[in-house]
Amino acid sequence: MGMNETPSGERIHIGFFGRRNAGKSSLVNAVTGQDLSIVSEVRGTTTDPVSKSMELLPLGPVVIIDTPGIDDEGELGIKRVGKSRQVLNKTDLAILVVDATTGTGSWETEMIRLFEKKEIPYLVVYNKADLLPDPAPSDRKTSRNASQAGVPTGIATGDSPASDPAVSGSGHSNMVYVSAKTGFGIHDLKERMARLVAPDGSGKRLVADLVHPLDVVILVVPIDKAAPKGRLILPQQQVIRDLLDSGAMPIVCRESELAAALDSLKKKPSLVITDSQVFPLVDRMTPKEIRLTSFSILFARYKGNLTQAVHGARALNTIQDGDKILISEGCTHHRQCGDIGTEKLPKWIREYTGKQPEFHFTSGTEFPEDVSDYKLIIHCGGCMLNEREMRSRLRNAADQEIPMTNYGIAIAYMKGILERSVECLGL
Repeated sequence: MGMNETPSGERIHIGFFGRRNAGKSSLVNAVTGQDLSIVSEVRGTTTDPVSKSMELLPLGPVVIIDTPGIDDEGELGIKRVGKSRQVLNKTDLAILVVDATTGTGSWETEMIRLFEKKEIPYLVVYNKADLLPDPAPSDRKTSRNASQAGVPTGIATGDSPASDPAVSGSGHSNMVYVSAKTGFGIHDLKERMARLVAPDGSGKRLVADLVHPLDVVILVVPIDKAAPKGRLILPQQQVIRDLLDSGAMPIVCRESELAAALDSLKKKPSLVITDSQVFPLVDRMTPKEIRLTSFSILFARYKGNLTQAVHGARALNTIQDGDKILISEGCTHHRQCGDIGTEKLPKWIREYTGKQPEFHFTSGTEFPEDVSDYKLIIHCGGCMLNEREMRSRLRNAADQEIPMTNYGIAIAYMKGILERSVECLGL
């Protein structure tokens, strides 16, 4: 990701779903104005979800996801369908693409059921409208651009037959006719997409609401073998930017320079924010009258899982030999010696509990649907996941009554500094 790009976790995720050869990839290319997906007459050309971050007017920064056909067959096909359904966990808006010449069936009915179960806004888009015959006059509105686009004038972009079995009774005016081939209805589709995922106006902030203009904030950033070469990681970048936007003054240092940074300031810092892996050291070095928290705790609050994560950390007191603990990261990276997720956390948990649990690890999109075998889930801050996917993982754990916490909160709890680290957040 470029330094000036909107992070993936902050973008609207739009998933395109449908049967093989419904024209999903063609529609993706028409909506984006790019050859994002390979288009072929061969059924099942898209074999894995394809994602692309881009600016899409009038929506703004988005992630477009083209998925394999929901009717794929065979052992490999079933796995591909599973990947498509997994995409739902991070989908902010679902586009169900239907071949207008064949209509809907059980596959579409099942997908709409999933959209509604997961409370995902969706549109049912009838593609290939240019292949439809001119229907008999009806109560459908006539699109003024239809004849120019080569589409029968009885087809309208905003209305569809009320008798459609897949969507009737859904309570949504969410059906659109388009032609990816001629461009008919694409503009209207994009406008309707934008209306469904308009910003909620909540104004959530990572840290800006905790400080005032001209406040000094110290950010403690370890530079070790696991740190990326020549740059800061995304949570650090985002916190710095939010502080700058608020008019506060961030000072960045390593843990080895924290004492010198504190001594050099004429003005006491309003807040110290640290990387979780040096939490205990930073706690000892930071005067008690200065507020202290961590990057991952801030992200837990931002993603809406702070309270659940604080309660989940208490499960560390019940860990026994052989209990399974899942440690999960939302991103994928090359693991190095001293990795916090695969090495440091297991070590600290063994020391804290005095037990020998069994650790399992996942990264990226590999979070399992069935987590019932685990005694505890410890997740990263989730900076690379959008809010919907993070909430999906949290809900999945809660529904199966499995406690879930995150790196920073687990470390703070084990080191006896959790109360201090969440005090400034109102807990």
